[in-house]
Amino acid sequence: MKGEDHMNGRSHVVIVGGGPGGYEAALVAAHLGASVTLIEKDGVGGAAVLTDCVPSKTLIATADYMSMVDTAVSLGVHLTDHEGDEVSDAQARLPEVNARVLDLASAQSTDIAGRLREVGVDIVEGPARLLDASTVRSESDSGTTDHAADVILIATGATPRVMAGAQPDGERILTWQQIYALNTLPEHLIVVGSGVTGAELAQAYLGLGAQVTLVSSRDRVLPGEDADAATVIEEVFTKRGMTVLSRSRMQAVEVVRDAAGAATGVAVTLEDGRVVEGSHALLAVGSVAQTRDMGLEEAGVALRESGHIAVDRVSRTSVRGVYAAGDCTGVLPLASVAAMQGRIAMAHALGDSVAPLNLDVVSANIFTDPEIATVGLSEKDIAAKGLEVETVMLPLSRNPRAKMQGITDGFVKLFAAPGSGTVLGGVVVAPRASELIFPVTLAVANRLNVDQLASTFTVYPSLTGSIAEAARRLHATS
Repeated sequence: MKGEDHMNGRSHVVIVGGGPGGYEAALVAAHLGASVTLIEKDGVGGAAVLTDCVPSKTLIATADYMSMVDTAVSLGVHLTDHEGDEVSDAQARLPEVNARVLDLASAQSTDIAGRLREVGVDIVEGPARLLDASTVRSESDSGTTDHAADVILIATGATPRVMAGAQPDGERILTWQQIYALNTLPEHLIVVGSGVTGAELAQAYLGLGAQVTLVSSRDRVLPGEDADAATVIEEVFTKRGMTVLSRSRMQAVEVVRDAAGAATGVAVTLEDGRVVEGSHALLAVGSVAQTRDMGLEEAGVALRESGHIAVDRVSRTSVRGVYAAGDCTGVLPLASVAAMQGRIAMAHALGDSVAPLNLDVVSANIFTDPEIATVGLSEKDIAAKGLEVETVMLPLSRNPRAKMQGITDGFVKLFAAPGSGTVLGGVVVAPRASELIFPVTLAVANRLNVDQLASTFTVYPSLTGSIAEAARRLHATS
């Protein structure tokens, strides 16, 4: 039992889970003078760093380089081999690609762990469970250890959802956490699920050179996103050769074998009886909170029907002194939100100044090509609440910088309040939209109006010029 810190007056914080919610919370708690123990069973950084966000975005960045070859040709730049013959296609060597992806993820994990140790965080490897509201038990090969805590944070994340009729085997039927073990590029990858993860990875493998079929149960890809943005992405998908099967719900996925029993491919059966055959299947059908069998309910921590931990806007659970952050709460599945929840939890628990989580100013990005970045009010919110909002949308094809870079797809869209012109939200569909959304996020977070945004200098020529131009078009003339 660790009790020394209780004797000297320091608060002892125990964090279960080393992803963004956990490690950011640990850094804040250490900065505020607490003694911190972080328990992680799979590696510091959690799934976000080791098997999800960092690896997938690295893979996508690699595919983006592949697409630059095609763009270069359209700009008049041609690649030739040593004999002077034109090279029309780049090739991805998947073992090299995946090795770099995993090395980068491992390096990021090591860097985070190093930073935690620098500030005095005690990192414990292994699973953990709550014994009660002030004790966490960790397990290791050498036995169990009980950690006394003044504050507990649960940040255990989520794991890929698995359906009864589609059991991943890690070879032909894969979750997004298993794809980095592939040693050859799939000849024909069938992606089941057209949400963010499915859309991103479908386009990544298309860009790497695989034939891709995307199975979507909804009318369009990215059904939860801005409709104009999703339409652009689906058009890009089909233009680049992807097959998109809309309104097609998966019933089962099976491995196809030859007479000798060797796996030769997969067969995806749809609910309407159609069968789609390919070499591999990638399942992207949601995630499940990792909250079961760790003593939460026994300790009195309330779980929602979905299995997510119920929290308020300062990350408190139903049990005093126990907080939760990240995907295990189901608040918003973004690493940035998990990190903010963790930081807020520690500030609240340790008596620092704190502002409750405000999801109205969260910027998010989908790393397709082009990317989709959003912040603030959406058109879905506008319709649901019956709001009166001024809207303008400018296609990037008219932007001079976009023309120079060969960018033909994408737009900037802004939402503003009538009369006051307060910027309420925005959508950017463009290469590096994740960077371009920042000025819109600043405007939304600080309640700037369109005139303030429009009167701020932008570089000419630049893609941000379209953001200022959209704001100018929302200027009230009467």
